[in-house]
Amino acid sequence: MQTLAQDIKDKNFKTVYLIYGEEAFLRTSYKNQMKTAIAGDDTMNFNHFEGKGINVHELIGLADTMPFFTDKRLILVEDSGFFKSTSDELVEYLPQMPDSTCLIFVESEVDKRSKMFKKVKELGYAAEMTRQSSAQLARWAGTILSREGKKITGQTMELFLDMTGEDMENIRMELEKLISYTLGRDVITSEDVLAVCTERISNKIFDMVTAIVNRQTKKAMDLYEDLLTLKEPPMRILFLIARQFNQLLQVKELMGKGMDKNGIASRIKVPPFAAGKMMPQARSFSKEQILSYVNLCVETEEAVKTGRLNDRMAVELLLTRKY
Repeated sequence: MQTLAQDIKDKNFKTVYLIYGEEAFLRTSYKNQMKTAIAGDDTMNFNHFEGKGINVHELIGLADTMPFFTDKRLILVEDSGFFKSTSDELVEYLPQMPDSTCLIFVESEVDKRSKMFKKVKELGYAAEMTRQSSAQLARWAGTILSREGKKITGQTMELFLDMTGEDMENIRMELEKLISYTLGRDVITSEDVLAVCTERISNKIFDMVTAIVNRQTKKAMDLYEDLLTLKEPPMRILFLIARQFNQLLQVKELMGKGMDKNGIASRIKVPPFAAGKMMPQARSFSKEQILSYVNLCVETEEAVKTGRLNDRMAVELLLTRKY
């Protein structure tokens, strides 16, 4: 990402770029910054392709076309699938592409073993947009608040991120709500966060799992009703409950091997603050308890798929099951 930022600053661009990875907000942000820096409002020297089935001959023909009254022609290609199912013709063409063309690929998924990926790395630059750590998200959110003249403590920021999750687009929207809510004040408090920020669904699932295992049936059912009110389908709720139990099982096993929060977060692919929240929960349950509920989730899904139970009733029975 530093290379992209430097190229934008210097206005010194390579012929080909790949912007990829699971963080959609960063992919979109850098795509837009590159487009603005290279093409601006110039529509004559800008071409856009999107989706699978792109005509490679048309793409190459445009790439070979000299720009009009400017130094660069920009071609933006999104979600092409070229990095999963390589086009040999395009791979062979890239080294011959004129310096007057800049080709930017934006992909959510790539195969790093593909010829296309290796060729782009060789000729240009491949920038991976990964999920950001809790520390990186806190710094980013803090910078946005600071620009608006707002201050926030570390403890309040931790509460904010715990409620919003790690999705940067969601964080940005929740920050906008906080900034508007605290108009006329420079300090954002925990009360402000609780008053206006929308709690992510996974938090309710986390609390629901705790209630299930602690036999707090009423609390579990209240949380379930809340999710149904939010139009969450029962089978998605079941999926999220099953995923939570599976993650707890992994956390339990990794803790037994002496892994710390950061190691666990890396292994199960969640932010460190999420792993830190799961560790005490995993510690309070036995491995047998967690495993029994993993199996129960599988049985519940099977009961729905075979028509023995409707989806809503199946999840209710899981929530009220006594062990």
